[in-house]
Order: sequence, then C-alpha cells, then structure tokens
Amino acid sequence: MSKLIISSAIRGAHAIVDRVEGKLNAALEKYGYDKEVKLPNTGYYLPVIYGMSGFKVEKLGDMPHVIKMCRDLLPEVPAENAWLPYLGPGLDAGMATCFAYDLEEAMKYLDDPCPYLPMKEDPEDTDTDIWLGAADDIILRKRGVEFVDGSAPGFAAIVGAAKDVETAVAIAKELQEKSIYVFMAGANDKGVSFAEQLKEAGVQLGWNTRLVPFGKDTSAAIHALGFATRAALTFGGIKPGDFSGNLMYNKNRVFAFVLALDTVDDEKYAAAAGAINWGFPTIADTDIPEVLPTGICTYEHVVSNIPQEEIVTKAIEVRGLKIQITKIDIPGSYGPAFEGERIKKDAMHVELGGPKSMGFEFAYSKPLDQVEDGKFTVIGPDLDDVEAGGLLPVGIWIELAGRKFQEDFEPILERQCHHLLNGAEGVLHIGQRDIVWMRISKKAYESGFRLKHFGTILHAKMHNEFGAIVDKVQVTVFTNQADVEKHLAVARKTWSERDNRLADMIDETTDTYYSCTLCQSFAPTHVCVVTPERPGLCGAYNWLDCRASYEINPTGPNQPIPKGDVIDERLGQWKGVDAFVGPASGNAFEAFSAYSIMESPMTSCGCFEAIVSCLFGANAIMVVDRDYTGETPCGMPFSTLAGTVGGGLQTPGFVGISKFYIGSKKFVSAEGGIKRLAWLPKALKEQLKDMIDKRGEEIGVPDLYSKIATEENATTEEEVIAFMSEVGHPALEMPPLM
Repeated sequence: MSKLIISSAIRGAHAIVDRVEGKLNAALEKYGYDKEVKLPNTGYYLPVIYGMSGFKVEKLGDMPHVIKMCRDLLPEVPAENAWLPYLGPGLDAGMATCFAYDLEEAMKYLDDPCPYLPMKEDPEDTDTDIWLGAADDIILRKRGVEFVDGSAPGFAAIVGAAKDVETAVAIAKELQEKSIYVFMAGANDKGVSFAEQLKEAGVQLGWNTRLVPFGKDTSAAIHALGFATRAALTFGGIKPGDFSGNLMYNKNRVFAFVLALDTVDDEKYAAAAGAINWGFPTIADTDIPEVLPTGICTYEHVVSNIPQEEIVTKAIEVRGLKIQITKIDIPGSYGPAFEGERIKKDAMHVELGGPKSMGFEFAYSKPLDQVEDGKFTVIGPDLDDVEAGGLLPVGIWIELAGRKFQEDFEPILERQCHHLLNGAEGVLHIGQRDIVWMRISKKAYESGFRLKHFGTILHAKMHNEFGAIVDKVQVTVFTNQADVEKHLAVARKTWSERDNRLADMIDETTDTYYSCTLCQSFAPTHVCVVTPERPGLCGAYNWLDCRASYEINPTGPNQPIPKGDVIDERLGQWKGVDAFVGPASGNAFEAFSAYSIMESPMTSCGCFEAIVSCLFGANAIMVVDRDYTGETPCGMPFSTLAGTVGGGLQTPGFVGISKFYIGSKKFVSAEGGIKRLAWLPKALKEQLKDMIDKRGEEIGVPDLYSKIATEENATTEEEVIAFMSEVGHPALEMPPLM
C-alpha cells in the first residue's frame, strides 16, 4: 500500500473514530449506559465487531470498549515523507474504521427506531427515501442461496457517484447483466450518490433487482462488509471472533470489490483500507496511488484511473470472478437481476393469463426428427394487436428433443420457464403449469420486444443450461382462447400422469438416493441426502430433480447414493448413505438419520425454507419459516434459530427442512410425524392447509388443522400447552420425545 494511501487511510480513520466517539459520548449522556442497541431482526449483534472480535454490543455501555479497541488498532499518522514498506498500519486503520462505522450506523437507531425504510426487499413505494440500511437475517438467508448456487457470483460495493446519470445506469445494468449484486453507500463531494442517480433515471431499486441502496453516508458501506461477515458465520460455520477464518472465508468465497467513483477523500481511503482486510480490492476512476502487489487480495489491492465505461470489466478481472454470460438476442437487457422486477398496471402494455384470463406453460419431449430447433411461432394476436393495458390468454408450448433426454426431465425443464422468462427486462412471470400470469411493460414493447422472444429466451437458455440433454427446442405461443383451452386439456392430462409417477415412489422401494452438496461452497460440512419422500431442505430439489441433474452433470453436486442395507428403518439409516456422508462431509459426520429430529438429524446449511424445533414441555414440535419474524414458542425467532442450526451443523432437537416436506409421510416420522405438530406461523399454516388436511385424514386426525396453534393463539411454550389441552391435541397422548 503506497505511503500516500497509508497516510490518508490512517488520517481518515483517526477522524472517523474521533467523530464516532463524540457521538457516543453524546448518546451516553442522553440515554445512559443501559440503552439497548441492535440492528433490526438480526441475531448477529453489530456484525463486523461480533464476527471479527466475538464481542457482543447489546447496549450503549458496551460501545466504549469498542472505541478502546479502535484506539488500540489505530497507528500514529506517519510523518509526511515516512516510508512504510508493509500494509499493516493501513489495514489496522481500516479495521478500526469498520468497527467505528458499525457503532455509528447502530446509533442511528437510537433517535429513530426506523432511520431507514422498514425492512423489506423493495423500496419502490416511496418517492424520496430510498435507503434500506442493513439487511436483516431473512434477507441474508434468502439472498445467500444465490451466492451458494452461483446465480450471484459476487457483489460490487459502490461508493460515490458516476459522472452522470446515464453512466450510472450503464454501470448498474452491466453489473445486473452479469448477475452481480450492487451495494450502494456514500456520495461524492457534491453530495450526489450513485443510488440517487439511478432513482432519477427511474431505475427500480431494492433487493429484488440486486440494486441495494444501504445509506447516503459513507459509514453505510459497513452494511456490505456486515453482509459478508454474516455470510461467513451463517453459511461457513466460522465462529465469532475467528477473524482470520472470517477474512479468509470472504477472500476465497465471497467475490466482492469496491468501486470508488469520483473524488476519494481521507474517509474513503480509510473505508477502502477496511475492505482490503476482507480481500476486496478497490477500483477507482480517479488518479489515486495504486497498490499492485498481491497479498491480502487475490490480485491487485487498489487500481486507479480506470474510465467509468471500463470499470466493471476491470473490477471483474482484478477480483478474479468467473462470469459466464451468453448474449440473448432480444431487445433490452437480460439477466437474473431482472427476475425481481415488478410491473404495475400503469407501466404495463399487456397482461397475459392470470386471474382474469387463462395462462399455462407446458414442456414435453418428442423424437428428434419431429422437433425443428429454433422454430418460434405465435398463433393468435401478438403485442402489436393489443392496446396498451390489454389482456390476452396465453399458452407457451415447448417441444424438446435430445439423444439423452428422458421423460422424467420434462417437468424439470418446464419449471425453468419461471426464472428464464423473468430474466428479460420488462417481463414479469408468476406461477407455473396452469396458473401462469405475465405482464409485458410498455418500455419492453417500445424497445421491440414481442411474443416470439419468449422462444428466443427459452431456446438459448435451455441449450446453454441443459445442453447435455437438450439437442432441439421448439416453442409455440398460443394467444387464441380456443387454442389455449385445447392445448391446456392435453397438458393437464400429462401433469396428472407426472404427479402420479413421483407420488407412487416411496423410500423403501427405491434403491438409489441422491446427494446435494451445492451449498458446500458456503457450508463445507453440509450434505443433503434427497429421497423420494424427503426433498432437499431448500425446497428447490426433489429426487427426480437430483436424478436429472446427475444426468445433466455427472460430476456435479447431485451424486447417486446406493442406500445399501438398512441400519434402522424407523430412524432412516442405511449403510450406503452413511458410507457416503462421511467422506462427503469432510469426515465431520459419520452418520445421519433421514427421519429423526432427535437422533443424528440431517445437517443444515442455512438455505432451508423452515426449521423444525422440539417443544419438550409440550411433547410436540413447531415449525417456523424464514418469512416469519415474530417470537416463537421455543423462545427464539427464526434468525436466532437459524444461527443455531445452520452452517453445516447437526443439532439434535432442531432440523432445517423444505416447507412441503411437512406433507410427507416421512416428516420427522421417527418421532411420530405430523401428529406432533403443534405450532406454525399463521401464513404458513394457511399455505399448507390442503396438505395438512390430507395428512390428517391419513393418520386418523381429520381435524388436525384446527388443533395447530399459530402466533394468534400462542407465542410461548406454556401458551401452546394450554391451547393443546383446550383442543385435545394428539401429541398429548404420544410417547415422550426424550
């Protein structure tokens, strides 16, 4: 690190720590030492301080200790011409800056319990305030899945502002098209921020579009490092206080970089020095001193004087990101970042399907000589034939052929339509099968987007992502009511046959299960074992999906597991599975039980949709999903539970699951299954009503649904017990859990 950067970073860090200490002294005088301090809905306290030092900041009285930590880290400002041959002083100053920023951002919640927008993924509902503040644990886990499966290769932390609005939009779009998240904080010396430039251009901000505005102060950049630090704790099994493990995890697994736009002052030098500790290089468009030797970062540490038109490409090169982008030949942009885009009625050119019409999508296979690859046909009115705001029925009919294609692959590729079509800018896609609802924006229509481009997208993406099994793709779009109804009848008959194929499969008669180690990039010891009756805990993979994935990529994360002889039928233990789990987990675990929550339960990575927890006093179990933020009867909210269960841990009494595993006959069957279920969040209970009713009939408790409490009935275990006694819950008469 050059002596100028070191001097500037140290000088900036001193000023920042002085400023934060002054704010802390004023806060202590106003509120006292016992005033609670926390970021909303997170179990990681102030995450950078907690992750690096293990110290929990829970009240204002804890903060002076952190200020002392900062003072201990801060080196003296070097003399003007002093030569420092190593990075240490600058890195220490950077870490002190990060600790101080953690305190400064947390103190914003003292005067205003909601200094940023209410925690949600999309800030579109306000015309003025765009700042979101720190991500809560629900967003961390939901978005963490994308960093696990590679759909989000990394993030760019942008500080400052582009030279103009048009350039800001171009930089943001280029990052979106490469699937990279954009975390924004700070402003330039004129008070203009990158996020405000995007807002001025009408760009939709928020987690859904991967354009995340943390805050206008430079201190808000700490939320990007906080996100990265929590990722290491959540998914990587790194312990609080293991600063070396945390920093190395981020260098090697969280591919991020800083884009410093416009003037870089002492405070931004200090912030950049902080990011370098995490292995995140800084790329600047101004003529600042460079730090080119490798060491902490993978390649260069600071690269300067890069034109804004080239800065994204240079940043990806410096960070060493591996991006695979195939240009989709459609008007407008394409990429996963647009999957979260919303299209309101006033921005819509046409609505397809949905509650006021009929919409479906269907994929099936045919012999190779009966499919014309790349043929796209629209039968019925196209977008030019509809007035703005109009409505059309739609049927998307996909014919597939391949030498290695199997009938079981059809539903897997059919389900890809949702995210593949949503990747187009200006296209909104909701639902699957016969509940498809789409909107095309006026902007997309005016740019030249037409219905034939559905075929362009599906053809290109299915070839790119499923080329091992797909040789030909032909797409027809129907928009005449009669054609839609005719072809929908055929599709429904096939769907029924497909459902019966998996419904008839049971674990006992299946000789081969499948692994899923996709999440080992974040949780190195986690292994999912997927059976016909136990889907992956993320909810994205069932047994057929894993089998298809193995056919598509024989060396990938989904490997066949010959289950072998039964060790314990009740617990769900097999010799072949145990033989696989040991080496696959890095020998962290020798065995697991597929059906038990108490005896060697399956490990959990952090991507689970829900968590099962025992309520021993009630002799029952509860389930909480990641969308529920309130208190639960086990005494811990989802965020705290997830920190206990995730990271590839095996935790008796707790297990991560897919929500729809609750309807399986094997759902914690070793402990009595769904008959033990005594509490669910109301929204999840309503979502699963048909499933619960069906299982209740099968186990002889037809009114089970009414016997399950929600937060409206109970938020403590004692209240659950009272509710169970009132309704006569069957778990009261079951053998003890322990």
